[in-house]
Amino acid sequence: MRAFGELEARIMECLWAADGPRTVREVHTELAPERTIAYTTVMTVMDKLHRKQWLDREPVGRAYSYRPWQTKEHYTADLMTEALTASSDRQATLVAFLDQLTAVEAKALRSALDQQPTAGRRGRRSRR
Repeated sequence: MRAFGELEARIMECLWAADGPRTVREVHTELAPERTIAYTTVMTVMDKLHRKQWLDREPVGRAYSYRPWQTKEHYTADLMTEALTASSDRQATLVAFLDQLTAVEAKALRSALDQQPTAGRRGRRSRR
């Protein structure tokens, strides 16, 4: 897995923040005030994200409505897992990560770990 490019990330942010599926027109309308961008560029990037299985889509009239396949939190967790896997010393990497947490984040992590009966080893769904 690789991180998104700048425009891919911005489009994914729009879709993650949405309260439901969005069309290319809706995403383009949201992006237009912050940058000059062609409708066809947004359409191409969203189509590529669909082909890469980051977005699901359904026909709506002559267009498509898109929604992310997974939440932003799951995407971020996957990036973190990939970074951890790339480390030659996972334990040292985890300790370094923990050193960077605020007290509030550490408390939330401790609480989440306490609630996991198998220390976070849930089944993972994957489409890649």
